[in-house]
Amino acid sequence: MVRTKRDFLALNDVDQPTLVKLLEWPQELANLWAARRMPQSLTGKRIGLVVNDTGWRNTMAFDLGIQSMGGLCVHAPLRWDTREDLKDLAAYFNNWFDGIVTRAPDLAVLRVLADLSRGPVIKARTRQNHPCETLADLAFYFHRHGAINRIKVGVVSPESNILGSWIEAAAALPITVVQVYPQRWHA
Repeated sequence: MVRTKRDFLALNDVDQPTLVKLLEWPQELANLWAARRMPQSLTGKRIGLVVNDTGWRNTMAFDLGIQSMGGLCVHAPLRWDTREDLKDLAAYFNNWFDGIVTRAPDLAVLRVLADLSRGPVIKARTRQNHPCETLADLAFYFHRHGAINRIKVGVVSPESNILGSWIEAAAALPITVVQVYPQRWHA
């Protein structure tokens, strides 16, 4: 089976040229947003938004972005990690939606969901990584400096989803990530 859809589950799942293009695009979108002239590239598209946690900023940003680009965003009040079979949930979503944006605890569950889904699955966050957040940080840096080559990023944190995404970014892009985790923070 040839897959023509593009899931966004981890930064290192995306090739370097595509990631660099994704870093250039946000500034153009910011200008269009300010002018209230967002491209209507989601016109006629239905996007299911599933949030398995209490986060609200990403949820609101995705909802607003989908709608401002002409799409219909539906908040689905479910969890992927319930007793209901993921294959059954994916079948419903395949009938109702053209794509899925989700925050969920487990990346492995979302990889299975992506395999079962006809439309793209965009992961807003899991316990393992937070690719949209890190992509936004990289886009900000790229906008300010014009490039990301050879930057060194310090993450002061124990193992976390943000650190996970920075490690993914370092695997896909010419950047270095250093984790700082003082001994006194260890449990």
